[in-house]
Amino acid sequence: MAARGACYVDAKNGREYSASPIPCLTMHAIQNLNHALFLLLNAGATTPRWWIDLAVFVANDLVYGVPVLLIGLWLAGGPSRRGAALLAFAIAMAALGANQLIGLAWYQPRPFVIGLGHTWTSHVPDASFPSDHLTLFTSIGLGLLFGGLKRVGAATLVVGLLVGWARVYVGLHFPLDMAGSLMVATLCSAVIVPLWQRMGVACTTRLQSVYRLVLARPIARGILRA
Repeated sequence: MAARGACYVDAKNGREYSASPIPCLTMHAIQNLNHALFLLLNAGATTPRWWIDLAVFVANDLVYGVPVLLIGLWLAGGPSRRGAALLAFAIAMAALGANQLIGLAWYQPRPFVIGLGHTWTSHVPDASFPSDHLTLFTSIGLGLLFGGLKRVGAATLVVGLLVGWARVYVGLHFPLDMAGSLMVATLCSAVIVPLWQRMGVACTTRLQSVYRLVLARPIARGILRA
């Protein structure tokens, strides 16, 4: 049988069989919509180079601000900030792990792999669905919101949506990859948050004890907050 996306064609009778519970006809309709939306959002050949460079920066480099944000919240001190940072980290790790399982179970090629649209930055041809970048930003944003840091969480979500748009714009992802990221992050939040409400204080206290033990000297000198 020959593969065609998530459907398979039987060489003997020419019929298509779906590898998922979604019928092939529906899968084709979704893919056609996905491709049409991508071509609508993807930067064209006449786009100014400075705008492309800015979009590539947003798509590829803003993600490095996420660990800086979490480390900054931890170093700022206080159980509320540290607890929120740990909750966000836990949701992000669960969501990114879920993304890996989804990519293994169902490989969705990126736009440049199938020769669709314009690609303005290099990327390995791994699974396109869901987007790890938007999953990370959404998970962190939701974690901070549920952790009580509403302004920081909301700002993280807004930046994440901007990154998601940019990754479609420069040709690395399809729009539905972003919808999948939002769903994965939301579902993982729904699982992790109730667990954190029961164990979060204990986890934060234990990690603070380890932090204070390992970095006792900088803390004693006032370089770091206890």
